[in-house]
Amino acid sequence: MFDIKIDDARYWKSCVDSIVNLIDEGTFNITKEGINLKALDPFSISMVSFNIPNKAFSKYEVEKSVSVGLNLENLGKILSSSRQGESLVMKESTGKLLLEFIGPHSKRRYKLPIIEVKKGGEKELNIEFESIVEVKSDSLREILKDASLLSKHVGFSTDKESFKVIAKGDAGELEEEHVNNADAVKKMKVTKPSSVSFDLDYLERMISACPAGTTMTLSIKSEDPIKVDYNIGDAQVSYFLAPYMES
Repeated sequence: MFDIKIDDARYWKSCVDSIVNLIDEGTFNITKEGINLKALDPFSISMVSFNIPNKAFSKYEVEKSVSVGLNLENLGKILSSSRQGESLVMKESTGKLLLEFIGPHSKRRYKLPIIEVKKGGEKELNIEFESIVEVKSDSLREILKDASLLSKHVGFSTDKESFKVIAKGDAGELEEEHVNNADAVKKMKVTKPSSVSFDLDYLERMISACPAGTTMTLSIKSEDPIKVDYNIGDAQVSYFLAPYMES
């Protein structure tokens, strides 16, 4: 049994958006320390790892650890109904998840069925990355928008001095370079130059929930999956995305 309350229902929606952007179903592991989830997308191209500590909630009562499998698309739709000034209470209720939105003068309740979610391959990858790039979220969105004008995939290239973005398609080519310790790239650590390409749509979905004005971290190694990290308040989100392979 659990009884959890978050004062800002819209904040919880932002957290869940970071998961829903990639996967349709997932299992939240609710422990005394907090809530976490790890899941692969339906095509096993990417993985999301989400963790939020108990301190993020105004009320957090968990008798024992429990796993709650949900259709995340339906959860996202319900959370989209959250209104300004509403808090959210989440409880287990006879095999269902009870969501209660509490406003100044009203309450409304939804119940979602708890489902069995197929598991497999959710273990976080252990990669010795060659390049760590800290980049402003707004800047990366603009960079990927530039790349999408020409291609459906995008290449990242690093050296000691700069972070390059490369896009090539039938319509033309783009090479965008950003130097270290500047407006877009806040910090870089490169032990070895890296070069690798990724599916642009997946990357855009991964960063779409990142709050404006924050910094995210790109961990890169040639021919290996990229890792993307950022925070949504107290919540931590990490993604892995497999490299794009020319067909």
